[in-house]
Amino acid sequence: MNIRKAAIVFNGFIHDFAAGYWLALMVAIGLMHRLHGSRPDVAPILNGIERNFFWQSIAAVVAITATGAGRTFTYIENWYGPDAERVRRRMLIIKHVVLLAIFGAGYLVVYPKVFHG
Repeated sequence: MNIRKAAIVFNGFIHDFAAGYWLALMVAIGLMHRLHGSRPDVAPILNGIERNFFWQSIAAVVAITATGAGRTFTYIENWYGPDAERVRRRMLIIKHVVLLAIFGAGYLVVYPKVFHG
């Protein structure tokens, strides 16, 4: 395997890993925030962890965006044939619009939990 192919595979791995890591951070922030009511004694500690996780999620989004941009330069056209390629491109656009909405919704939910006063 040449270095270019290895870099393409590594870029894809980082892209997918960062997306999973972002989702795990959103879930962890939500779960930790639920503990605030039942365990007020640990709320100050959890607040610091939540903020740390929030900023890690921003770094994950940066990694997702950067590696996603890298994927556009390694995109192989007409791999599946012209008809399938048209559908594939349309589905990629729809997928990324939906994912962008999910990222935005995630931050709309999590931001007030992390920075609540």
